[in-house]
Amino acid sequence: MEQIVLQIADSLKEFDSSKPVHKIYKPGIGPYGEPQIVKEIAKRLSSKGATSQTHRTPDMSINNEWAIEFKIVRPFGGNGLEAENWSVNMLHPYEGNVSMLGDCCKLRALSTYPRKAVIVIGYENEPARISLDPLLKSFELIASQVIGVHLSDRTEQMRKDLVHPEHRVVRVVGWEILNQ
Repeated sequence: MEQIVLQIADSLKEFDSSKPVHKIYKPGIGPYGEPQIVKEIAKRLSSKGATSQTHRTPDMSINNEWAIEFKIVRPFGGNGLEAENWSVNMLHPYEGNVSMLGDCCKLRALSTYPRKAVIVIGYENEPARISLDPLLKSFELIASQVIGVHLSDRTEQMRKDLVHPEHRVVRVVGWEILNQ
């Protein structure tokens, strides 16, 4: 898990350094959506020797061993204002929805991969105007105590000095879903 999170963080920083422009937004990876970011991560991991593919479910697989679901967490929009409902995609605790908790249930039921993980790509300011820590801890508590998903310890990497003025730090956080 540690190696995957490290490689994803490095891939995101590398992509950001190319100053990509998404639609009408300022350069940088911050405005990209989940499908575009996951596709870019898979492409970069594959260029470094991994067999990475994007799918509908899971979002990405690595070497036919790992099934990974991603969520992007962006407390602020490109205008510098706090986004509405920015934490919902992680914490909605019902099977069958698109939250990270729903993804945990979906992965838990998936038998085609020996290892499963969920990864958050979070954007923060430097220093953080809204810390992601309460959200990450809430996710861990709800996963374990409400829906009964056993997670590994949190693994995380930060990359600073991103190009986009409102998304200067990317924080990659991952958990392996442990066998029940």
